[in-house]
Amino acid sequence: IVGGGFAGLNLAKKLSRHKDVSVTLVDRNNYHFFPPLLYQVSTSFIEASNITYPFRRMFQGNNNLRFYLGELIRIHPETNSIDTDTGSLEYDYLILAMGSETNYFGMENVKKNALPMKTIDDALNLRNHILMNLEKVVRMRSDSPDADKFRNIVIAGGGPTGVEIAGMLAEMRRNILKKDYPELTNIRGHIYLVDAGPVLLGPMSKKSQDEAHKVLEKLGVKIINNTAVKDFQNNQVLMANGDTIATATLVWASGIIATEAPGLSTESIGRGRRIIVDEFNKVKGSSNIFAIGDICYQTTDAKFPNGHPQQAQVAIQQGAVLAKNMAHILDGESLKPFHYHDKGSMAIIAKYKAVVDLPGGFFKGFLAWLVWLFIHIIPIAGFRNKAKLAFNWFWSFITDDPTLRLIIRPLKKTPEN
Repeated sequence: IVGGGFAGLNLAKKLSRHKDVSVTLVDRNNYHFFPPLLYQVSTSFIEASNITYPFRRMFQGNNNLRFYLGELIRIHPETNSIDTDTGSLEYDYLILAMGSETNYFGMENVKKNALPMKTIDDALNLRNHILMNLEKVVRMRSDSPDADKFRNIVIAGGGPTGVEIAGMLAEMRRNILKKDYPELTNIRGHIYLVDAGPVLLGPMSKKSQDEAHKVLEKLGVKIINNTAVKDFQNNQVLMANGDTIATATLVWASGIIATEAPGLSTESIGRGRRIIVDEFNKVKGSSNIFAIGDICYQTTDAKFPNGHPQQAQVAIQQGAVLAKNMAHILDGESLKPFHYHDKGSMAIIAKYKAVVDLPGGFFKGFLAWLVWLFIHIIPIAGFRNKAKLAFNWFWSFITDDPTLRLIIRPLKKTPEN
């Protein structure tokens, strides 16, 4: 199994119950992490350790489940093997679950200069960047021509990630800046949320969209819809309508693309670089390679003829169904096709403000916020992490003053041996 996200990890843990199966999980990191809460790490609200868990610690006691640290380089279907940056592995069955990565839509300056939000490294890098810019502003004269670029923050992408980052930064600005930075007697600058679509939270209900817009505007976020970011260089964000915003911080939450799987035939790759699979998640043209989660493109589900949304719930459910089907394959039984059960969607907007869309209706406000907290604690790996996260949330929300605003810049040294 290549990829230890929601899809790959759930599959691996379920397959490990079958003692006649040997499972190797390959990942570029030695830990599983919880992407929906990356933005809270990036805004100094929770610790990175709250949403991460080492694979080897997780796999203790599973004699048929192993972890292999490495990044996929190439698949060799003809020899049933893969190459990674740390070595090669052979397989009887290969499951691809590498998820997705940031899509910059071919804009090289944006790729080079913007700050993505897909990994723990990204989140910590954004945290350092924001805090360093605040220190620069403190040292500047209030009338400095360079001040605006360090005060302004632009977030590209009005989906859940963009909305959640905007709301958290606005809360941080309102509740923390005056306490931490008394030198900033006149806090200028703005948080801009830019999206090419006509509304925020495009896939969600109109009620959720309207609530997000209202709450963020009340927090002082400048919302710009129907406008795409086209370039970012020399501390200037250029938008499609020709307008520019001076900023040293462009947070890129505007799109994703499936992680590349070199070695598969071009006929098996669909739009967004997603791997085309059948109703059992088997890769097109293959007999023993499967793909699950964000990376796969499945059109056989009647309710989702254009493919499933690239969301955690899809990945989790595909991992569970494929685990059962792998057992059926080994036992010579018929396979069960995958059908996604949509349990709804939700987004947090600000403190005590969230929206929840369920198949049966919509609700918002404090109750939605509590539901959001509860739902996001359940999947966190490890009881200790759940307890720490719950306590940290409680303390941070009560005090409006978390203590994680640390600028940590590891030195890169080349070992002598």
